[in-house]
Amino acid sequence: MRFGLALPQYGDFADGASVAEVARQAERLGAASLWASDRLLVATHPRNRYPRFGGESDIPAAYRVFLDPLAVLAAAAAVTSTPRLGTDVLVAPWYPPALLARTLATVDRISAGRLVVGLGTGWSADEYEAVGVSLAERGSRLDEALDVLDHLWTGDPVAHRGAHWTVPESHPGVRPVGHPPVLLSAFAGRALRRVVERADGWLPADLPTWLLGHLWTGLREQAEAAGRDPGTLRFVVRICPTGDANSPVGGSVGEVADYLLAAAELGAHECVADLQQVCRTPAELIEFAGHLIDKLA
Repeated sequence: MRFGLALPQYGDFADGASVAEVARQAERLGAASLWASDRLLVATHPRNRYPRFGGESDIPAAYRVFLDPLAVLAAAAAVTSTPRLGTDVLVAPWYPPALLARTLATVDRISAGRLVVGLGTGWSADEYEAVGVSLAERGSRLDEALDVLDHLWTGDPVAHRGAHWTVPESHPGVRPVGHPPVLLSAFAGRALRRVVERADGWLPADLPTWLLGHLWTGLREQAEAAGRDPGTLRFVVRICPTGDANSPVGGSVGEVADYLLAAAELGAHECVADLQQVCRTPAELIEFAGHLIDKLA
């Protein structure tokens, strides 16, 4: 199982120097990938509470300052040469897909083809309202965004007319080096079927290992029933330890390593650790990551 690290992005870590330093040091330690996630705002009176397994909880105060994920990946691309760069996850329905295709392709090109596109639908009605998109349409918008991304990255000329967006026949302005792998975050129903039908892999986050194993087994069974080789599905696990009661993993190096090793036993190909809620400085984050890499090795 390969090890990936979430880049500094929010709270006290939300500055360019931290992004560059952690990216460089993570590459030195041998991290296989670097990741950024997507939060837009924290409403003062949220209509949805922050979802954590085992109950609801308040949205972390650190999320009030949250850097743009693709800008963070571009900054990391400039100071590294080997780790893959992933979104975990980008809330695709917020973005016009023609613009999203251009920005993602740009990050892929400036990183020499290292981009991994992790997409999801989010959960906050307040964030959806802020971008003028209906939360009820998030599934159909993700499906159509996947169509547009595929068209713009593989066709020339390209045209698209759908329920939400229209792209007149045109020549794509920027294409990625290849077709970046697309992973989807999903936990139930149609979202899990979409992984089998549309994606290169599954990107779950913060699930207890018993549920992680149950869903992964179900995904592989769905793939086989649909005539797809289950071996073609990538399984990338993200964990954001906080040490609180609602987290499926504790906040120590040993507890995080035990969780990730258990995920590897379930078949995970890669793990992503977001350590920004259990570390206070970039140096502490890198030290924690180094101990994790040693234990996982």
